[in-house]
Amino acid sequence: MSIFVKTEIIKKEFISNNKLKKKFIDKHISWVKELKKAGVNIKSGFLVNEIKEPGAGGLLIIEAKTYNDALKMIKEDPMIKNKIVDWKLCEWIDISKE
Repeated sequence: MSIFVKTEIIKKEFISNNKLKKKFIDKHISWVKELKKAGVNIKSGFLVNEIKEPGAGGLLIIEAKTYNDALKMIKEDPMIKNKIVDWKLCEWIDISKE
């Protein structure tokens, strides 16, 4: 299995709409919990600055066999399906393996 990282930034038009943002973040959290329940190794969270203010984007780490498998799962994320975020998916290569 490989590790994939999805980075995301909430689109500017949604940043100030806290009610809408919360709605899709809640849906995102439920989606992550469903994947975990199904046995997918996944972690999701948001980034903060040095004084713990959010707004620097989000990070999701997921384990999958292939890039396409990861992409298929990621495209089901409510934040992506509803075009709330700009995002990118990359495979992470661990150089610290012995």
